[in-house]
Amino acid sequence: MSAGIGPLLAIHPLATTNAVLNSLATVLLVVGWVAIARGNWRAHRAAMIAAFAVSAVFLVCYLTYHALVGHVPFTGQGAVRTLYLTILASHIVLAATVPVLAVAMFVLAARGRWTAHRRLGRITLPVWLYVSVTGVVIYLMLYVLFPSAPVPGPLAG
Repeated sequence: MSAGIGPLLAIHPLATTNAVLNSLATVLLVVGWVAIARGNWRAHRAAMIAAFAVSAVFLVCYLTYHALVGHVPFTGQGAVRTLYLTILASHIVLAATVPVLAVAMFVLAARGRWTAHRRLGRITLPVWLYVSVTGVVIYLMLYVLFPSAPVPGPLAG
């Protein structure tokens, strides 16, 4: 494992941006959940719209990053590699569902179908939270705990 700040400076800025956006989405999702649990639907709506916007920006940054950099191999071996691949596989599968679930939630809310909105929210929130949190875990495992050779970028030296 790498120690110190030097290796962190070698991480492409878009990779870090993606982790920050995933972290922000996580916070916004929790804020929205707490708001609706307290009956504050205005704060809930604002937080969920913001979470959706942050996730949309994430998607653009993620696609841009991988178009520029391509595949980044995981260098960990043994049990940690199995753990990483398990997290990555579940993350990818569930990440593909988040846009569909989120749009469905917005449609149900826009139509005032609150019972269906709440019912789908019980599925959507945990999936979306899992995807956001595991996105950060994947970043930490791939770039901080088990970094490969530095990825060229504006801050790479």
